[in-house]
Amino acid sequence: MIPRTCRLMLFLVCVAATATAVSAAAAPCITATASCTEWVSLGGQSRSLVYRTYPLDGRNEQITRALIMIHGAGRDADRYFSTALAAAFLAGALDDTIVISPRFASNDGTGCRDTLDTNEVNWPCNGDSWRSGGTALNDHQLTSFDFIDRLLQEVARKTALPNLKRIVVTGHSAGGQYVNRYEMANKVHDTLGVPITYVVSNPSSYAYLDANRPSLSTGNVCVSCPSATAGEPRPFPDRRNCSTYDDWPYGLQKRTGYAAAIGDDALKKQLATRPVTYLIGEIDILPMGGFDSSCPAMAQGPTRRARGEAFSKYVNEKYGAHHTLQVVSLCGHNARCMFTADPALPLLFPKP
Repeated sequence: MIPRTCRLMLFLVCVAATATAVSAAAAPCITATASCTEWVSLGGQSRSLVYRTYPLDGRNEQITRALIMIHGAGRDADRYFSTALAAAFLAGALDDTIVISPRFASNDGTGCRDTLDTNEVNWPCNGDSWRSGGTALNDHQLTSFDFIDRLLQEVARKTALPNLKRIVVTGHSAGGQYVNRYEMANKVHDTLGVPITYVVSNPSSYAYLDANRPSLSTGNVCVSCPSATAGEPRPFPDRRNCSTYDDWPYGLQKRTGYAAAIGDDALKKQLATRPVTYLIGEIDILPMGGFDSSCPAMAQGPTRRARGEAFSKYVNEKYGAHHTLQVVSLCGHNARCMFTADPALPLLFPKP
């Protein structure tokens, strides 16, 4: 078998040869340039950009899967599109998978300074952020979760992709935060007629369903920690010094944006019953790459790996979820390493 690093070095050459093996009309668009972009209408004149391997508005009978890749805090959808293309090439999935990388462009004049096109939605940069379903800055009727709702509805249209069998929504880092909150909150999961799975990769934080948090000594969520009454869950012990630890997007209190209109019980049920894999880097244990060191984030664990391991254990043990945890050997906080690793490929490109 050719080593993974060698396969990636050959990617640009081999993928071009693969594309010419099918008809020109059916060939995937494989460059992270404007030629592989398309606008998604979000109502009225509002629109947001996506990179995609095939047009969303044309009939394509060869597509059986869709992969939607959410970018990180850098809002670099082009780079994430390239990463998704590399993964699709390694999985032999370029011909039968539509790969899509949406861009949550943001320009608030301070932290985010993306150049916006005419009528392009300006998503919030920080605070009530795009990564947690926040409301658009230039269209208060829209939230960032509405964008992917609309995209999924477009992808699931039988008139366009009549043979679509599976959809995977994934994201890394800030994109992983987005997918964690979107998975529990979105209103379209059961309406599309196509099964959706979610792959949450290396986020800095998760949305907890109650007041329990990991024990600093054991790493286990306090649902399993000693308390005044044996076996009784114990809330986060330092809540007096970290009063926002359970506020959205770290917990369910004081929710804003898309999730504010959904009840606690519905969010808990949806998180537990929808299929999720937590894709965690074995060596994502350093405070780098936009690591969230705020008080409510640190309440979830000291590292991204510790936070992912604790959260997956918590939702399975307390809420009866059947989520899976996949630790990727030798990967840190690096999207390309995570998504092109052999264990990730069958998660991103499941058999139809």
